[in-house]
Order: sequence, then structure tokens, then C-alpha cells
Amino acid sequence: MKQRASKEEILAAIREVPLLSPSASQLLQLTSSSDHELSEVIDIVKCDAALTARLLKIVNSVAYGLVHQVTTIDRAVGYLGERMIASIALEDSAAALFHKELAGYDSPKSELWNHDLRTAIASREIATYAKQPLNQDLAFTAGILHAVGKAVLSDFLTQSSNEVLTGIDADEVSDYLAGERKLVGIDHTEAGYELAKNWELPEPLIAAIRYHHNPAATPEEHRALVYAVHLGCIIAMMCGSQASDALQYHLDQDYTKYFDLTSEQLTMVMLEVNERFDTLHNAMTDAGGEH
Repeated sequence: MKQRASKEEILAAIREVPLLSPSASQLLQLTSSSDHELSEVIDIVKCDAALTARLLKIVNSVAYGLVHQVTTIDRAVGYLGERMIASIALEDSAAALFHKELAGYDSPKSELWNHDLRTAIASREIATYAKQPLNQDLAFTAGILHAVGKAVLSDFLTQSSNEVLTGIDADEVSDYLAGERKLVGIDHTEAGYELAKNWELPEPLIAAIRYHHNPAATPEEHRALVYAVHLGCIIAMMCGSQASDALQYHLDQDYTKYFDLTSEQLTMVMLEVNERFDTLHNAMTDAGGEH
């Protein structure tokens, strides 16, 4: 049997992951703050020719079905919204992570991005039901990023998914995270946390990556956001997943402390996820989103 990598080797591999592009990094920093103007987003995009071209392709794609062609980045950013702008920049910058096949999770090419996009849509919808004001665009971005650690950890979990699932069925481990830790000494939320620190992401996004399967452990100032992503991740898995860890995590029912959501409203969120996912996925794919 092949010797599994140590936690130290995995952390070393995380440090080798390329940094985000300046545009993606600046947009994530800017859009995570409530104190900014849309014009600042536009200024960043205008300095990136490749991002400008992609945004114009997306907004003019068949999926959006606009009557008149959008020819300026000001209109494109205004139409798409800053959450989509940041997500597109992130996808372009880290395509090698988001679109790779995750053999460690029996997950086909681009499945991680598809799950993250569904989670983002669900997290944003859930944020609209928050008992206290919660930035919906931030919830979307946090959803996009929440599972990025799986892209790194997958390489060290190859051909181990059956072992983890068997351990869960036999009550040897409590969930998929515990199974990951048992095999390689680290789980994908920890791997994502280390990567997020290397990328110097804003604190709310780091919290969502680190605690999305354990939201009760989140620092209080970010807890509502992380509960939105926690619930959004579960809903995304229920809407469709081609990964071995699908629905192998526990739902923390304390989300009800932060959101007024009935079972009927949760069903509506799921319907919204499926509808919005098709539109966004088609638009991004039409504009060259599959890498």
C-alpha cells in the first residue's frame, strides 16, 4: 500500500499553489468591504484587458438574452453586479483549481466549480432571510470560495473515498471531515484555510472557508455569514452533486438563530438555485468558462 502524505507535505503543497491575479485579489478585497463604490470595481476591471473581454462576452451571451448589445465595461459591471464580477475574476485566476478533476472525491472535471456556484447562489438567497442585515454579495463570494481546500487535498486522497464512506457507515468517523483527518491528518476546511491565508483573503471569506462545516465555532462577527454558507452548501449538495462526500456532513440546526426560514422557503431556495445555476453556468460556459 502506498505511503500516504504527511500533513507537513500537504501544507508544503498548499504553499506552492500560485497566488491569485492582482485583479481577482483586489476585487475580493474591495467587494468584501461594505464601504466602496461600484466605480472602484469598474476601475479594477478596466485595467485588466482579458477580464474586460470575458465580462463583455458573458453579458452578451445567449444565456442572458439582452435585446441590445452591451459594449462598455461600465454597463457590463452594472448589469452583472459586483458579486458576479468578483466570481468571474476568481474563476479565471484559479481555473486550474476550480475545474480540475478531483480524484480524491470521485468528482469529475469542473464539479467543484459547479458545487461552489450552487452554494454561492443558495448562500445569497439564504442571506435575504437573515434576522440581522447580512451582505448578500459577500455571502455569494463566500459560497464560491468555501470548498477550495478540496482542490488541494484531493491529490492526497486518491482512491480513498470508499475507505472514508465505509468508516462513516461503521461509525468509526463522524463525517467526511473526520475521515479526511484520519487518513492524512488534515481536512479540506483546514487546507482551504491555509490556502486562504496565503492568498491574503479578507477575514469573512477565510472564516467561511475554515468553518463552513462547523459554523458554531466561527468568531461571532462572521457567524451569520458562515451559517448562510453552511446551509447553502447542504442545499447545493441536495440540488445535485457528483462527489463522494455529498451529504456526508451534519447540518447544524442552529442556523434558525440567524435566519427566518420555513421548510417551504427552503424549498423555494432550492428551486431558485436550480434556475439561477442554469443561467449563470450557461453564460459563463458560453464565454469560455470551462477550462
